[in-house]
Amino acid sequence: MANYDVFNGDADGICALQQLRLANPIQSELVTGVKRDISLLKQVSAKPNDVVTVLDISLDKNRDALLEVLEQGAEVTYFDHHFAGEIPHHDNLNSQIDTAADTCTSLIVNQYLEGAHAAWAVVGAYGDNFDKSAEAVAQSLEYSNEELAQLKQLGICINYNGYGATVDDLHFAPNELYQALQSYADPMLFIKESEAYKKLSEGYKQDMASAAALKPELENAAQAVYILPADPWARRVSGVFANDLAQASPDRAHAMLTRLNGGGFVVSVRAPFSNKSGADDLCRQFETGGGRKAAAGINLLPDDQYNLFVEKFQTAYPS
Repeated sequence: MANYDVFNGDADGICALQQLRLANPIQSELVTGVKRDISLLKQVSAKPNDVVTVLDISLDKNRDALLEVLEQGAEVTYFDHHFAGEIPHHDNLNSQIDTAADTCTSLIVNQYLEGAHAAWAVVGAYGDNFDKSAEAVAQSLEYSNEELAQLKQLGICINYNGYGATVDDLHFAPNELYQALQSYADPMLFIKESEAYKKLSEGYKQDMASAAALKPELENAAQAVYILPADPWARRVSGVFANDLAQASPDRAHAMLTRLNGGGFVVSVRAPFSNKSGADDLCRQFETGGGRKAAAGINLLPDDQYNLFVEKFQTAYPS
């Protein structure tokens, strides 16, 4: 029997797994990648009685691979908050999926574990831009306001590390970052002691300084569109920059289009904080699009579809 942990390489996926393995330590094969690499289940060659845990990747995008894993006789527990489509009925599938606009996978795992490692759920929720939900969970913890601000920054930095076209763009491969924090039951100790966190924090500051110099291609009360260059710093910063802009202008929808070296764009969309809906519907209109109601993306938007995207973006979030 083999164990597999399949998880998104962003803060939500990593912090969800951190909670689970603090509560139930096992030896497992880690299957992950950059944040955009969500078709991860196809990497699992399951056998009868294998145990597969899936965290923070869309069931809809992994449906065929999931059915194959189940057909091989493996047991699957699936935690997620992205669009799932129809959830298969199978005796070997334990589905813990909630697509509500105010939750994320770390919070779903926190509920599943009855708050056993809630501090890491707070970090994951902050990293996935669910500040109010993070603060609601944090009320049961004994952290000062200053410490909560540090947990928020940790979540942002872990999330920031997940963005890139390939693992080479990242400061740490997601499996290595997870392993760096794995032994820390208290995230505050990771902040104080870990060299990995120091590297992430410094990289984040430098990249965000570059992003601050960008000017929008389109900006009005309801929408803003930014184009980022085909540079590693831009690929790393696109998601957290979008989150910052969304928090600063809660009634505005934001789109980050990062140029790719081979042409086209990677797209990150943030729905307005005042109306956390529609981002997934918008992005799924394009071949490589997906996500959740409040935040979604397109892995490859061809150059000749740029105008179409802007048109649909404006239609989705009218003035």
